[in-house]
Amino acid sequence: MPGPRQPRYLAAALRRDLARKMVFVAGPRQVGKTTLALGLPGARAAYLNWDIATHRDRILRGELPPGALWIFDEIHKYRRWRNYLKGLYDGRPRGQRILVTGSGRLDLYRYGGDSLQGRYHLLRLHPFSVAELGISRPAQLHDLLQLGGFPEPFLGGSKTQARRWSREYRSQLVREEIVALERIQDLGHLELMMLRLPELVGSPLSMNALREDLQVSHKAVVSWIGALERLFALFRLAPFGAPRIRAVKKAQKHYHLDWTVVPGEAARFENLVACHLLKWTHFEQDTQGRDLDLRYFRDIEGREVDFVLVEDRHPRLLVECKWGDAEVDPSLRYLKARFPEAEAWQISATGSKDYQTPDGVRVAPAVKLLATLV
Repeated sequence: MPGPRQPRYLAAALRRDLARKMVFVAGPRQVGKTTLALGLPGARAAYLNWDIATHRDRILRGELPPGALWIFDEIHKYRRWRNYLKGLYDGRPRGQRILVTGSGRLDLYRYGGDSLQGRYHLLRLHPFSVAELGISRPAQLHDLLQLGGFPEPFLGGSKTQARRWSREYRSQLVREEIVALERIQDLGHLELMMLRLPELVGSPLSMNALREDLQVSHKAVVSWIGALERLFALFRLAPFGAPRIRAVKKAQKHYHLDWTVVPGEAARFENLVACHLLKWTHFEQDTQGRDLDLRYFRDIEGREVDFVLVEDRHPRLLVECKWGDAEVDPSLRYLKARFPEAEAWQISATGSKDYQTPDGVRVAPAVKLLATLV
């Protein structure tokens, strides 16, 4: 189990990339970015946090820590942060390493100034997963499903404390992070939307339906969803379409990085799998430069497959989620028949069957697939 003595899955990539360029480590708040950064040799003396007043003063005065490493945490809350880092990077002493961590999408927050393109590597840190935790039994998967993948509630091991953490987490996200980074005034309706969204996991997300539920403008709903995405509270998947299938083209599905907020075991399990697949996708994009994209399939006849992992515009992995043992889903068979080169899995949270069909669909407990990711 990852802890103080066992590095997170990005530790090796972080050390490697720091020797080449500036490194941005982004991810949801409380996912372990600071702990990851402080695991570097000499990191504690090199650490500056924009949210700490004395550290902020040192940054603005140019009083940086001595040594070959500088770590800036949450500096993207400074409106001129991109110009500041560009100047530091371009004028840095030989061998100086610069690490930047933040709870927002550091690749998207562009508050003016020259672009940092070409000067940094981006690494996105995700919550714990089956592979990172070494989970091999369904009971362990159930614990992860109930406690979530964020370090504090998972390592605490208490379902009650995990619920309390999740409630406080959502409140802090709105009252602290969004206020610091986004120009949103109507926080009350935003909080109501955050309570409504988990109930809609697994189905195409209708902005108009949300607008009507909340009695706010379409523009406001779109803006709020975008803000929550930039802060890694949720993510959206676009539908996969190809000339040989009559797929829907616009309706997106959404999932939460804290899957414990999702009511209903089956929907929560689907959300957990979505997070695992996105974690692997981001890892391969960030460390290997692969052209990967996570999507879902739905056509105008109503056939649907939960997840389609696409590489270079071709489906490579098809995944359908079931709570227990079930016959192979006809939609999965349909999509597999049209893309026979794609690997196809039907995975279950509580099922025990493990076999492959003559047409190449693997049916197995979820840990069999999830343990092969990251």
